[in-house]
Amino acid sequence: MRKVLLVARREFIATVSTKAFIIGLLIMPMFGLVFAIVFPRLLNPRSFKTTGEVAVIDPSGKAIEDIRTAFDPARVAERREDQARQVLNQAPAAVRQIADGRAAQMTAAVAAAAPDLRLVERAPTADVQREKAWLLDTSGPKHLALLVIHDNAVSPSVDGTYGSYEAYVPSSLDDRSMNEIHGAIQEALLNARARNQGFDREKMEALVRVPRGKSTTVTRDAERSTVRGLNVFLPIGFMMLMFMGVMMGGQSLLTSTVEEKSNRVMEVLLSALSPMELLAGKILGQLGVSLIALGLYIGLGLAVLVSFAMLGLLNPILIVFLVIFFLLAYLTYGSLMLSVGAVVNDMREAQSLMMPIMLLLTFPFWVWFPISMNPNSGFSTVLSMIPPVNTFAMLIRLSSTTPPPWWQVFLSIGIGIGGVFAALWFASKVFKIGLLMYGKPPNLATLIRWARQA
Repeated sequence: MRKVLLVARREFIATVSTKAFIIGLLIMPMFGLVFAIVFPRLLNPRSFKTTGEVAVIDPSGKAIEDIRTAFDPARVAERREDQARQVLNQAPAAVRQIADGRAAQMTAAVAAAAPDLRLVERAPTADVQREKAWLLDTSGPKHLALLVIHDNAVSPSVDGTYGSYEAYVPSSLDDRSMNEIHGAIQEALLNARARNQGFDREKMEALVRVPRGKSTTVTRDAERSTVRGLNVFLPIGFMMLMFMGVMMGGQSLLTSTVEEKSNRVMEVLLSALSPMELLAGKILGQLGVSLIALGLYIGLGLAVLVSFAMLGLLNPILIVFLVIFFLLAYLTYGSLMLSVGAVVNDMREAQSLMMPIMLLLTFPFWVWFPISMNPNSGFSTVLSMIPPVNTFAMLIRLSSTTPPPWWQVFLSIGIGIGGVFAALWFASKVFKIGLLMYGKPPNLATLIRWARQA
């Protein structure tokens, strides 16, 4: 046991003391930071602002008054604020509280980004083909669009159908600018139609508007506010955590074994300890590395939930099961990756043997959505009982809206333990034979034959 711990200590220190480990450990938080801060700014930079002229031809003359109102700068800014407020109302209560505390700053930001649309009215009888040349004129202000309102856009046709409008735009027009223009025209036409029918637009909207009701999740212990989307993304979040932990430890087992074998360091190690002691030490050492990464990511996730006052939405028992199923998955896949590293001479040779393992490891991502949507279906239940994918499948079911019965959870854990022993048995047989073997690497069928004959 002492030699096993020495090997584990050596593996642990050799891995965590490298720059690659530190960089790899920080990649996920950095990616999350980029996704949350930088990526939205790339898609919708603060410097972007719709500015320019929009020409309108209204042959019927029934919509032009409402179009003027919709394109008024004050109304444009008010519409932008309404859109921001609707988005904010869908956010969790903690996010809304933070936004309320910075209301003045948010209002200023919305006002600064409000589009500057100037309406250019054309005669109802204007020639559309001649007006199209106006779009290509770059001598003055930027020309964004030429809109031609249909004759039946306000008053319906004989068959009761309403028309819309035709939009002619230059090739350089940004889609975000067109969205702003469409929003203004849509509002104008709806107002014109309501007035033409003698209706009050605000009363009509109040009549058809049904606000989303407050949702409360009821558990055996307490009640809590429901966060939309949490039930969908929580399973994938847990699965990603386990995948990263398994990959970090398993990949390190593979690369370190291949390097030691190619550098002949393995021969020196085997002169001082048995293959089984070396195998056990390597697995334990990299387990410590994976637990550090998993602990960091869990801590970051909990910190985010605490900062948004959403910690109560997470059942603490899920963290316990995450660690349990991670251990089962790591020992299973780590053993298989270690056995691959023992029989190849470089990383290129390992690719063909790693393909089946990677397919098994990534398979849960293909079936995540159907399992999370219907966690107690026959398909979900069967997958949660087949190693080695049962660890991922059962964790998805546990973090879903309808957790499985406890007997299925513990049965899956028992099956997972059996899968761990099978993987360790296979790895030990292959490890003994492959460590000192050089030359052409064996295929998967040969590895199975070694395990049966050893």
